[in-house]
Amino acid sequence: MDRLTAGFNRAVQMTEEKLGDAEKTPYDSDLQDLMDRGEKVREWTKKIADNTEVLFQPNPNSRMEDFVSVHLEKMNVGDVKALKPGERVTTQEVLGQQMMGAGYVFGAQTPYGHALIKMGESERMLGEAERVFITNASSTFLKPIQQYLNEDFKIIAKEKKTLEDKRLDLDVAKTKRKKATKPQQAEAAEAEVKFAQTNFDEQGDRTRSLLEDAIAAQTKHHDCLKEFLGAQLQYYTHCADAMKKLSQELSG
Repeated sequence: MDRLTAGFNRAVQMTEEKLGDAEKTPYDSDLQDLMDRGEKVREWTKKIADNTEVLFQPNPNSRMEDFVSVHLEKMNVGDVKALKPGERVTTQEVLGQQMMGAGYVFGAQTPYGHALIKMGESERMLGEAERVFITNASSTFLKPIQQYLNEDFKIIAKEKKTLEDKRLDLDVAKTKRKKATKPQQAEAAEAEVKFAQTNFDEQGDRTRSLLEDAIAAQTKHHDCLKEFLGAQLQYYTHCADAMKKLSQELSG
């Protein structure tokens, strides 16, 4: 059977199913449960990935630029540490540089100017720490789950589509068997049903195996989550220590 004929038969079968004029072979309950669980895993993992990306870069326009490096000269941030590929200057680094610039203009020996310089240095340091956090957490948490979504579930979606096609082929064959009136037609239809059933079962096994592997990958994601926690702990501890030190300096 050529692709055009197969596609036409599937379309007819789908239409008749929607109209209630044709029987529909159900997936076995275990496979259907696995497919439902897999879809929930995909949906919630995507929500986590999307919102983690928002955490790292709240500006949607910047996210669309895929974290392309910015030319520091155009931002007038002076001697901010050179960026690695994929990094961005943080708003705290920009603020810190501007505070320092204002402090020197207002007078480094004045209380306000001195405080601005110290605060600017700390803001720059916090911004650099944020970049380190984003880089580490992206590589150990965000990128693995994005890869999981973009690769594993892309394959699963393709296999599920193939499974549905095989299911439609099976039901097309069953319909032919029902309509067969002559022994020779019935024999040919029965052979077609057996062939379609085998293809359907084999595709079901492939889909089942992929879904089981995808769900089992949560063990790896658990490890990634702990890496994310470690990166956050290091970042916030560093920020808290820097702010305490600054507070002591400005209070003295």
